[in-house]
Amino acid sequence: MTHTKFKNLFDIHFDTIRNYIYYRSGDAEMATDIAQETFMLVWEKQIKIEEKKIKGLLFKIAGDLFISNYRRQKVVLQFKLNLKPDIVDHSPEDQLQFKELKEKYETALANLPEKQRTVFLMSRMEQLKYREIADILGLSVKAVEKRMKHALDYLRKVIRES
Repeated sequence: MTHTKFKNLFDIHFDTIRNYIYYRSGDAEMATDIAQETFMLVWEKQIKIEEKKIKGLLFKIAGDLFISNYRRQKVVLQFKLNLKPDIVDHSPEDQLQFKELKEKYETALANLPEKQRTVFLMSRMEQLKYREIADILGLSVKAVEKRMKHALDYLRKVIRES
């Protein structure tokens, strides 16, 4: 693989790979490290990849690195969503209610099974269509729909009960 071809590959896919790992881990720094490590592996091994299969291979490598990293460190997944509401005109009670709701949401999101959380965040944060999510994760659209339904049901239930 030439330097130019590798640079183009990196420029095109780095952010997507980093976002994918971020959705799985909730840790932006870890996501960046794993995305970089993914491309280092491709460069070091001089992997020859068909153009059609490049994205899937990058996702597979990044996913495997994430799992290895997760097992090695045995970290507890924590998601930090940067919800910054406009609270200028809100009463202290409103601010407290929002803070409590945000904490419930973050806890519920962190407790979602990884597969459901990944689909949910790819849909809501990355605003990908179910077909795109299915292609990235190697699933059927029906499987993505089912995971999304379970994620939404769980989040509604937990937030309402609390």
